[in-house]
Amino acid sequence: MKVTSKIALIGVYIALLIGGQLALSGIVGVEIITALLVVFCFRFGIKDGLVTATAFSLIRCFIFGVFPSVVMLYLIYFNLLALVMGSIGLIFKNKLSILSVTIIIVVTAVLTACFTLLDDIITPLYYGFSQKATKAYFVASIPVIVAQVPISSISTAIFIYPLYKCFEWAKISY
Repeated sequence: MKVTSKIALIGVYIALLIGGQLALSGIVGVEIITALLVVFCFRFGIKDGLVTATAFSLIRCFIFGVFPSVVMLYLIYFNLLALVMGSIGLIFKNKLSILSVTIIIVVTAVLTACFTLLDDIITPLYYGFSQKATKAYFVASIPVIVAQVPISSISTAIFIYPLYKCFEWAKISY
C-alpha cells in the first residue's frame, strides 16, 4: 500500500473512532472504540495500530478536552491494545478463524477490564488521592467494569467479521 493511501486509511479510521466515541459518549459502559480498534490492529498490524491508537488518543482531546490523566490512560491502554491485537494478527497471519476470533474476544474482555483498573491506578496517583479516596474510586469503578467487559466483548464479536470483510472487500492490504 502506498504511503499516501496508508495515511488516508489511518486518518479515516481515526475519524471513525472519534465519531463512534462522540456518538456513544453519553452512555456509560458502552464501548465501541475497543471493538473498532481491535479489528483494525488485528488486520493492519502493530505499526499502523500504534500510529492509529496514538493519534486517536491525542486528537480526541480537541473534542473532549485535555485531561492529563485521561490522555495518559488512553496512550497506555490503546497502544497496549494495538500491540497485543497486532501481535495476535501476526500469529494468525491477519486471517480470521474460529480460534483467532475466540482469542480476540477473550483478550478484548481482559484488556477492557485492564482499562478501568489502569484508570484506578493513574487517576488517584495523578490527582494525589488519599488512600480512602483511592479505595472509593476503585469501588465506584466496579459497576463500570461489570458493564464494559461484556459490552466490549459482544460489540467485538458483532463487528469483527463485517469490519474485516470491509477491509477485504475494499482490497485494503499490504
